[in-house]
Amino acid sequence: MDVFNLLVCAALLVCFLSAHPVCGDAELRALMEIKLALDPSNKILTSWTGEGDPCDSVSFVGVACNEHRKVANISLPSKGLSGWISPAVAELKCLSGLYLQYNSLSGVIPKEIGGLAELSDLYLDLNSLTGSIPSEIGNMESLQVLNLCCNQFNGSIPTELGSLKKLNTLSLQNNQLTGSVPAELADIPLLKHLYLQNNALSGAIPPALRRLNQEFHYENNPGLCGAGFTALRDCNATMDGTNVFRPGLSSLTNRTISGRKSLPQPVNLTMHCNQTHCSGSSKVKQVAVIAGVVTLSIALASGAFLSFFLYRRRKQKLGSTVDSFDDRVSSDLATDFRSKSASPLVGLEYANNWDPMADDRNWNDLSQEVLNQYRFNLEEVESATQYFNEANLLGRSKFSSVYKGLLRDGCFVAIRSINITSCKSEEADFVRGLHLLTSLKHENLVRLRGFCCSKARGECFLVYDYAAKGSLSQYLDAEAGSYKILDWSTRIRVINGIAKGIDYLHGIELYSNKSPIVHQNISTNKVVIDERFNPLITDSGLPRLLSDDTVFSNLKVSAAMGYLAPEYITTGRFTEKSDIYAFGVIILQILSGKHALSSTMRLAAETHKFEDFMDPNLEGKFSEDEAVMMAELALACTHELPEKRPTIDEVIEQLNKSGRTF
Repeated sequence: MDVFNLLVCAALLVCFLSAHPVCGDAELRALMEIKLALDPSNKILTSWTGEGDPCDSVSFVGVACNEHRKVANISLPSKGLSGWISPAVAELKCLSGLYLQYNSLSGVIPKEIGGLAELSDLYLDLNSLTGSIPSEIGNMESLQVLNLCCNQFNGSIPTELGSLKKLNTLSLQNNQLTGSVPAELADIPLLKHLYLQNNALSGAIPPALRRLNQEFHYENNPGLCGAGFTALRDCNATMDGTNVFRPGLSSLTNRTISGRKSLPQPVNLTMHCNQTHCSGSSKVKQVAVIAGVVTLSIALASGAFLSFFLYRRRKQKLGSTVDSFDDRVSSDLATDFRSKSASPLVGLEYANNWDPMADDRNWNDLSQEVLNQYRFNLEEVESATQYFNEANLLGRSKFSSVYKGLLRDGCFVAIRSINITSCKSEEADFVRGLHLLTSLKHENLVRLRGFCCSKARGECFLVYDYAAKGSLSQYLDAEAGSYKILDWSTRIRVINGIAKGIDYLHGIELYSNKSPIVHQNISTNKVVIDERFNPLITDSGLPRLLSDDTVFSNLKVSAAMGYLAPEYITTGRFTEKSDIYAFGVIILQILSGKHALSSTMRLAAETHKFEDFMDPNLEGKFSEDEAVMMAELALACTHELPEKRPTIDEVIEQLNKSGRTF
């Protein structure tokens, strides 16, 4: 009888242990060490307590577990954390993602982090971290993205990073790194994005890195050289003591680093993890004892005990699921960590009753290849915009908002959010619109990087390259002496670039089987300027995504500014000639430097009275012959009758007569 009672008690003990988090006290202790370091004042991670369960998605904000109830993700971007990174993070052996960007963390990266063999994503960008980059990171065999951008790291780039065979993105820009670019980086087989700009690197760049093309950025490193790299001198050339390079930019983060506090000593954990399974212990004797107890318990325990056990297991599994509306960890981080792609563009969410990818027929329009290349997830969009911080707001209209953002690869972007009520009601039409936008590629069109359809927010996000110099409209009505005044050569370049962009849209049937694209809403607000003062047309093809009511509402602004062709009032249709009309208005605005164009100014342009028409901020520094040609072209483009206006081919031909090359 005593033996039976003993076995029953053993069964109860097993059930109790199965109901308790499998991660056990070891991972819990490690998380508490991490909390103490990240949030020493205990103002932010208040939900992290020693009595909580890291895997129940409530107690520990920003923590997600895998199916074995091991901590798999810590996602705490933009939380205002002001501590440091504890070596205890290395005790979370199954950690696959660590996201601590956009905080105020200081101190060094603990070398112990190199023991995280399962970690695929490490984001520590935009903090105030110092010291050198630990060479131990080269031991992280699963690492796909390493983003250390915009800190205050010094020293050289570890050659050990060349051992990261799965690395896709390496972002080290905007630090204080010195030394050479290791040749070992060129040996990383999957490397696609390398960002080293704004450091103090020197020496020759390994020639093999030329394979990265435009995804390798090395600007503003005064001592770098290399053959075949734009804007770099050949390493065999002498500088004669003269610095022919642009001075390096300072780090984006200039926050004062407080003295580093003493780190708490990590607990001595022995958990290990392989590719397919994370075990709680590696000691064979312990496993044998536990297995024996479990076997006897299952054999002798009653059906009630078994039912209770299964019930608790189901409850645990449900408890590890993170709701897609949860603002702590997005659903793709919580549930998709096992199948993470090497690409930073992963996952797609859908709004209620709006699933443009659900119909198999729609996939014919937007192929799997296009989806994989262009789709973002909501966590990436939120992180890039610092959770849609108003400080990053670039503009807002009745149907959308545009935010400046910073992607995980260190690139700045402009993210347009559009409420689904402003989108095409037919899902197939919406998908075709997306397909069109992803197919537009020209040097004078803003490049679409990707899109995201978010269930959590009921919005569609379009992610574009960011134009550093702002919109063309900002350069009109500039005050004398302002840096916003464009010189004559730049104005001609801008006019030519806009014309080339329109030529691409109107002539797109020459490059594909698509019909010509009418922009419908070209204006100085829809032209942005990049860092080289090249013009880029925005919102090309956007009306294909929007509902008719939204498009019509958006035209009111265009009409008020004088860009709307007069025939639209009677026909209600847009044609290539309506785009030409808007282009003519833009030419007149660029020449005059004014937003508003009066009849007097138009008459002065017709009679070539430059003193009454040309921008006085030019101070007479322009070519009269070019000014006459541009004025005549603008007047022809804005002719009241559409049939009297030139085609874009004729416009390009006329512009080419200037003899300029751009």
